[in-house]
Amino acid sequence: MITLGIAGYSGSGKTTLVINLIPALKARGLRVSTIKHTHHNVALDRRGDATRRLSDAGAAEVLVAGAQRWALLQELRGTPEPDVKALAQRMSDVDLVLVEGFKRQGHEKIEVHRPAVGKPLLYPEDKRVIAVASDPAMPGLPLPNLALDDVASIADFIVRRYGLQKG
Repeated sequence: MITLGIAGYSGSGKTTLVINLIPALKARGLRVSTIKHTHHNVALDRRGDATRRLSDAGAAEVLVAGAQRWALLQELRGTPEPDVKALAQRMSDVDLVLVEGFKRQGHEKIEVHRPAVGKPLLYPEDKRVIAVASDPAMPGLPLPNLALDDVASIADFIVRRYGLQKG
């Protein structure tokens, strides 16, 4: 299973790119999953719901299942936040896991960069950045510069890079 990060600063367009890449990669015959990092408290349940009450009671994990989906909530309760590798190992086997966020971890990444956000590039310090998807174009970069709004080209780049051609 290949893990590829979509990394950048807040407001750069990471979520939008991931949302657009999923159907573009699926159209190429790939099975794609995602891991999203957040700096906010993860809450899939509302106060008073059974899953929340079970968690509040001290359960280490709460699995909720229905006819359309299931979710596993694991309480960290003071243990360190798991890294991307540990999280990906808990997922079903797919062709590609797109990881949004986790910009400081050691997996390969496509950096999403918008100069208008006013933040520096990650790639000079992070040798795991394999390309920069930007708006506008950034001529002279020493690695591939992909047009942020050209999702098809970004999907093609990913497919070629990891040899994910189907058929």
